[in-house]
Amino acid sequence: MRNISLISIVSLLLAACSMTLPVEGQMTNGRETFTGAATGYLDGGGTLSITSTLGRTCEGNFVYITGRTGEGTFICSDGKSGPFRFVSTGTRGTGTGTIGGDSFTFTFG
Repeated sequence: MRNISLISIVSLLLAACSMTLPVEGQMTNGRETFTGAATGYLDGGGTLSITSTLGRTCEGNFVYITGRTGEGTFICSDGKSGPFRFVSTGTRGTGTGTIGGDSFTFTFG
């Protein structure tokens, strides 16, 4: 019985673990840059939040498709949305996407 309790506690602690990394990026048209944070969880999912120099905020959820690549979707404060993809080493990476049809690139870590 004691082993089952210990396993349950360890499982709960591991499920709560996460890593948050800084994010920087820009629209490829050069009119807007942004900063934010990406938080990844041990279950393979995560969130990505950015704020641009024009005041737009975007929130997205992502999932890892492989051990090194992931994808997600942004929804922004101005009503625009779009997909993004990234490649990660675990502590840093790069990505691309679109918001309202406009392309952007970003780095994290």
